Amino acid sequence: MLTTSPWPSYLLRVALGASALLLIGLISGRPLLVWLVAALGVLAYHGRQIVRLERWLRHGRRLRPPEAGGLWGAIYDSLYRLQRRHRRRRFRLAQLLRRFRESANAMPDGTVVLRDTGEMQWWNGVASRYLGLQWPRDQGQRIANLLRHPDFAEFLQRGDWHQAVKVPSPADSRRVLEIRIVPYGEHQQLLLAREVTRLHRLETMRRDFVGNITHELRTPLTVLRGMSEQLGDLEEPTAEELRRPLQLMDQQIERMGRLVDDLLLLSRLETAAPDADQEPVDVPAVLRGLLDEARTLSERQHRFSLEVDESLLVEGDENELRSAFSNLLTNAIKYTDPGGRVDVRWFVASGAACLTVADTGRGIPAHHLPRLTERFYRVDGGRASSNGGTGLGLAIVKHVLSRHDAHLEVTSEVGVGSTFSCVFSRYLRRADGHASREVARRPS
Repeated sequence: MLTTSPWPSYLLRVALGASALLLIGLISGRPLLVWLVAALGVLAYHGRQIVRLERWLRHGRRLRPPEAGGLWGAIYDSLYRLQRRHRRRRFRLAQLLRRFRESANAMPDGTVVLRDTGEMQWWNGVASRYLGLQWPRDQGQRIANLLRHPDFAEFLQRGDWHQAVKVPSPADSRRVLEIRIVPYGEHQQLLLAREVTRLHRLETMRRDFVGNITHELRTPLTVLRGMSEQLGDLEEPTAEELRRPLQLMDQQIERMGRLVDDLLLLSRLETAAPDADQEPVDVPAVLRGLLDEARTLSERQHRFSLEVDESLLVEGDENELRSAFSNLLTNAIKYTDPGGRVDVRWFVASGAACLTVADTGRGIPAHHLPRLTERFYRVDGGRASSNGGTGLGLAIVKHVLSRHDAHLEVTSEVGVGSTFSCVFSRYLRRADGHASREVARRPS
């Protein structure tokens, strides 16, 4: 900005020039001609300066202004200073906008800037993944037109921004999003989308667990109550009359005992730290013992095969591993019809020790596989209950393997059978009575 006004000096020069022109006109005797020539000269000068100004504003705003003196020099200088100030302001705003976008993109939540009418102005990368938005195609679209879930539509209509709504992601229905809207500024809103899939799954598991444990305990208690009432109605019961009620009561008591034992075991596996002093476990010997028990359980109605690498051991808790392997064998027998086959293998593959239990049972539909290790989850609840299972076997297997740096893999085909594989990343080799440790090297 100018610190002093250019007008006094400009008016002084105009007055001196006019006096000089008047004197020349009087001397020459042609004052009108002199004034006309002078006016044309002034117009030409100002016209030239206007042309230079327009050309500078149109083409050269990044360069210094044209050189000029007097009033035009002051005008050029003032415009140049205003332009530089405006450029610095734009640079600062651009920096602030860039930092805002970088901060928003660094957030773990999806962020969408909305007008109060619902049109989307900007969003971060996480929002693109969660909501399936594409820039700039969806810019200016109403969020309600792209996220059409009924719960979200009701949330928008209600307008209570103190609450949140949970909806499946339009980009991936397996992902659950918690969406909030926060008003800010003038007629602006911020939509925040947070993934809560794991929390939602845990809440579902907790709800299912409560329902299932209630059902599992109510059934035997109902039987016991019925038998108790029946015995109470007998005035002088005979041994024959008591045999059947007592058998049923014994079965239900045994069932509740297995359920309580499995719950206690699962609780210990989840909360207790693994023993620091782990010893080599002779897996081939454990499997041979379990296979003898499996033949007894099967009542010789299934065919079994066992293939083991005698030198292959793992380090851990033998009782826990025996429990896990026993659950896999028991399940294979329960869900394989008489005459079917159960094959057990203990070997090294892809740098890891593997135990596979393969059966020729009914198989498991693919959509059940991700939930098999949840507590009380059953593919066929009625059949599982009739087989005497507690619904906790595979949950126990999962936690035992986790405590031994191992994991469970399941492949299945309906009508063909299922294969359950326990994969141990660490294992031991037995040679000349000594065990040497080997660790699986996974490809990077």
